[in-house]
Amino acid sequence: MSFQNKTVVITGCNKGIGLETLKFFFNSGADIIACVRTKEKQFLEVVKNIQKNKKNKIILKTLDLSKEEDTKKVASEIISEKNKIDILINNAGTIQTSLFQMSSIKNFKNLFDVNFFNQVLFTQIILKSIIRNKKGNIIFLSSSSATDGNIGRSIYSTSKGAINSLTKTLSKELGRFNIRVNAIAPGLVDTDMATDNTEKSFKEDYIKLTSLNRVGKPSEIASIILSVCSDENSFLTGQIIRVDGGV
Repeated sequence: MSFQNKTVVITGCNKGIGLETLKFFFNSGADIIACVRTKEKQFLEVVKNIQKNKKNKIILKTLDLSKEEDTKKVASEIISEKNKIDILINNAGTIQTSLFQMSSIKNFKNLFDVNFFNQVLFTQIILKSIIRNKKGNIIFLSSSSATDGNIGRSIYSTSKGAINSLTKTLSKELGRFNIRVNAIAPGLVDTDMATDNTEKSFKEDYIKLTSLNRVGKPSEIASIILSVCSDENSFLTGQIIRVDGGV
């Protein structure tokens, strides 16, 4: 699959699924606008190494999705600097684990700012460029937790449920512009966020439920994202694509 002459905006790509997605698209020829909360040294080294001897580029942007004004500012900068954006991948997100009765409204609001509200705002602004092209792709990172309703994940699960609903609605609104909108809903994946927020006993029980008897790899999710955005899958839109190892 080639993405030469394509521009891909990716949020949350300093590690995990986001970083693997960046690598997949860059190695397929795309220019990348990489949005990260902080420009960590390790991430900058990775970017430097993969750009060697390549003609396509990686442009770095600092984006804090917990702040509305920062979200608006960065998104506006991107569309003013790049006339043509082909693909938007809303990968950035956060998680909070607590039983419902112990989950404050403040925590609900803070997590929804990152996982939903400011992703909506970012998408609305970037979408202006994609609509002008009359072709493109928008990908949201959802979670199997949105439908499974895992214990302790009431805030996270409902934020991802909102993403699923938005995906389906947007796919219907944007189809006339030849813009496809899909969500990828991974099960448990071997990322820092998952490791730091998942009890060992839950992980062990989860693995037993999968057909493949393991958790996923970030690269396996990234490859699905790449495939969904390919012209080879040009009839695919409005789908919540669950990738969970066969739970």
